[in-house]
Amino acid sequence: MQPTDLKPEQFNGYPPEARKLAANYIGALQRLPLSFLPSLLREVIEYDFKFPVERRAVEKELANLASLSPEQLKDWFQGFAQIHLSSRLESSDWVNAPAQFVEQLSAHLWSTHQLDAFRAAAVGYAERLRAAAPPEPPAIPRLGIAIVGQGVAAYDAPLFRKLRPNGVYFNHVEPENGLAMLLDVVAARAKAHPMPYAHWYIDGGQEARHAPALTCVSYAALQPARAALTAKMRAEIERPGMGPEALRTLMARLRPEDLGMTAAPGKASDPVMERFQLKVLTESSGTQIFATTFAQWTAREALRRAQPLTLLVRFAPRQRQRPMNEMISDDTKPAELDPVGSLVDADFGAYYNWLNQQRLPGAEQSSFVAWFEGHNEAVAIGPAWPRGAQSNNVTDMKQLLG
Repeated sequence: MQPTDLKPEQFNGYPPEARKLAANYIGALQRLPLSFLPSLLREVIEYDFKFPVERRAVEKELANLASLSPEQLKDWFQGFAQIHLSSRLESSDWVNAPAQFVEQLSAHLWSTHQLDAFRAAAVGYAERLRAAAPPEPPAIPRLGIAIVGQGVAAYDAPLFRKLRPNGVYFNHVEPENGLAMLLDVVAARAKAHPMPYAHWYIDGGQEARHAPALTCVSYAALQPARAALTAKMRAEIERPGMGPEALRTLMARLRPEDLGMTAAPGKASDPVMERFQLKVLTESSGTQIFATTFAQWTAREALRRAQPLTLLVRFAPRQRQRPMNEMISDDTKPAELDPVGSLVDADFGAYYNWLNQQRLPGAEQSSFVAWFEGHNEAVAIGPAWPRGAQSNNVTDMKQLLG
């Protein structure tokens, strides 16, 4: 089947809002080359489970495609039109399984030496789309906070070496009630600017008390889901003939209910967050077993997808490195923690969080704070702070946040 053969009823297997969206833009979808269309449908089929900023981006992209004249469409997609597809790809169910088509397309492009041509076409399209439908600026300047070093009594090596050149390093921060004060700042921003999924608190351990207005994800709260997932991984690994591709396919097909990720009785369900947390656990490496990896990857995905106005990430100690089979075993004994090694991980994680925040619209006005929990070291980055400076003055959290 070719895109020109598309009919609205062929999207009946999509979730309700995605089905409606595809039907509304069926004319635009019919005009697109098959080498491109499944990549777009991969986003459309997930529409019901996307964050608001992602939904608006998909809507703007479809509206832009519908507005192109035949001449403009030919100009925009001439690179994709020159990609030759195999009969196997053309006959696959690319409407209902667009992600599988895209995965198989990658292998086809590599084996037929068309990868460079496809990449050039994709880069050209992305640049045109960015010019026609620019990203949304944030409603207020973004604020990112990283808290590292939980459980570390003392650490003599320099911290925040990657972050220091970009802001001010403070070495006399008053640490009393630091976590509560930072969470209060996040709560105040959420109260002043109430928007869905705009203010996040991610904890690599047990979440602290926080305002209910915050979008909260924690490693401890997902323990039942992580245990269910590692049990499935363990069963798959022990199956004769198992390979990494089979394991990846299994994880890609999992649904939130397969891991018990459903709302408790009496609580409202949030399919968007259930699907987000599922993807954090199934589409990355190490989030199931390492608390620091979980915190850093969850922050990365939250920034990339939800583009929050406020993000506080608190790293917690991870388990000490062991053979993989031991770490995914059903051993009920508490794992040995590695607080100092976790601090090193979190130091780099804080830097990655800042980098990912800087990739978002409005980066020039964004602020970022990293703090060594329970201690007097911190870094503050933003338009109000000079670069590469150091402050030896006594500072509290309120002053640190400007």
